[in-house]
Amino acid sequence: MKQVLFVFALIVSAVSFSQTKPGTTTTPTAQTKIGHVNSQVLLDTLPSRKVAMDKLKVFQEEGYKELQEMQKSFEAAYQAYLLKEKDLSPMMQQIEKEKLMKKQQAIEERQEQLERELQIYSDELNRPILDRVQKAVEIVAERKKLSYVIDEGTTLYFKGGIDCTSEVIVELLKLDAEATKTK
Repeated sequence: MKQVLFVFALIVSAVSFSQTKPGTTTTPTAQTKIGHVNSQVLLDTLPSRKVAMDKLKVFQEEGYKELQEMQKSFEAAYQAYLLKEKDLSPMMQQIEKEKLMKKQQAIEERQEQLERELQIYSDELNRPILDRVQKAVEIVAERKKLSYVIDEGTTLYFKGGIDCTSEVIVELLKLDAEATKTK
């Protein structure tokens, strides 16, 4: 019985293959519609994105100031060590060097911690914005019956398709206004 089914499937595929013209390909009957947007333009038009970027900048500047103060403190301690190094015993020199190494290590650890905190804060601020972008794209895609919406900024090449950027901006600004109104 399995052999009969196999032979039947083979005959059906051979018949359908022989009915296509040489040099042509078979395509599905449903048309795939593709749209594209420029995500950077979308993000740049959002007031909430500008607010988020300003908050990130302030956070980053505060962290940078903190690191600068730590570095100045380290440099002052190092200069003080250099001035009194000759007068210290080898044991005291070793203790002072270890203190300096701990200060330097603390600076490096704080820098790494600040970078992690900046990434977490950035994710926290941008997640709702990116969710609104996704929602706006979905609204426009459903309205225009698009199968795919591609980001121009991450695509190496595209030709044709429907530019939905301006329509998505309209929806996005509505969603952004609603979101910022409820806060």
